[in-house]
Amino acid sequence: MAKVAWRLGRCWCSSPPQVIGFPVVQLHMSRTAMGIGQKDFENAMNQVKLLKKDPGNEVKLKLYALYKQATEGPCNLPKPGVFDLINKAKWDAWNALGSLPKETARQNYVDLVSSLSPPSESSSQVEPGAYRKPPGYETLVVTSEDGITKIMLNRPTKKNAISSQMYQEIMLALKAASKDDSAITVLTGNGDYYSSGNDLSNFTDIPSGGVEEKAKNSALFLRDFVGCFIDFPKPLIAVVNGPAVGISVTLLGLFDAVYASDRATEMLIFGKKLTAGEACAQGLVTEVFPDSTLQKEVWTRLKTYAKLPPNAMRVSKEIIRNTEKEKLHAVNAEECRVIQGRWLSDECMNAVMNFLSKKAKL
Repeated sequence: MAKVAWRLGRCWCSSPPQVIGFPVVQLHMSRTAMGIGQKDFENAMNQVKLLKKDPGNEVKLKLYALYKQATEGPCNLPKPGVFDLINKAKWDAWNALGSLPKETARQNYVDLVSSLSPPSESSSQVEPGAYRKPPGYETLVVTSEDGITKIMLNRPTKKNAISSQMYQEIMLALKAASKDDSAITVLTGNGDYYSSGNDLSNFTDIPSGGVEEKAKNSALFLRDFVGCFIDFPKPLIAVVNGPAVGISVTLLGLFDAVYASDRATEMLIFGKKLTAGEACAQGLVTEVFPDSTLQKEVWTRLKTYAKLPPNAMRVSKEIIRNTEKEKLHAVNAEECRVIQGRWLSDECMNAVMNFLSKKAKL
């Protein structure tokens, strides 16, 4: 589940894959094509390297297509295979420009980059108390207060779908939380969803070794990811603030306590939706709270827990979990072996293709 690399001119940047296959739209020119020289074009390419925010897949595809058109002219490459989703999206974007002149493509590229690079704002223009995301995390918000480290999934517009980058960042955040001076660690979601599970566009980043290499590497990565939860030394609490799907549900069994809103649902085998109350009855959730009072009641309780002797809580968890750890790791390894095979199945391939095709048409 490595990060997907996207190419804009000569710049390679890391970015989690999103929905792909957007049409390319020709931009209005703010200057005449004659006014754009090679130096302006190269300056624009350098500006792309300095972008602080991921511009999104639609813009990336436009930049890629305009760069190729400006440097090589109309698309003259064979169309990639149906399963090579990333290169197919790039090809479609470039090919859609047709016979657009190189000069016009260069102009449009420069104009688009300029629109992505607004004048820098001084610190005095930032509102007092405005939130600044700490360095190191793009898909999470991690805070430590009152003896509690809170790891909040922060892709609310994507229903907190777990992208390749988010997987990596959750592992980093858990490792950091295991060593900080907090007493307990909490995982929750920002927005209406706890998590909608896997971001299926994770499957579009196919390495040179093909889908077999992708499945093998992803299975190894998944094993390490789940292992972080198995080995986490402190009390680990899930605050399920909304619907949860897929791996965000199956991980709940590795938490020491799970508090859920009565608005939460979980999807398991057969796609059946469980209410939070049903999940609680089955032992997957510790306690259910009214959605209107979840945050107040749960965080009041957690702050009380955080005042308990932290070393005593760690030792207690170690005693309880030590008898289970070896078995949990063995089960995790076997599940990852099985899922590696399922990722290579026609069922999985077709499901991913159908999902991405529907999203691309939205």
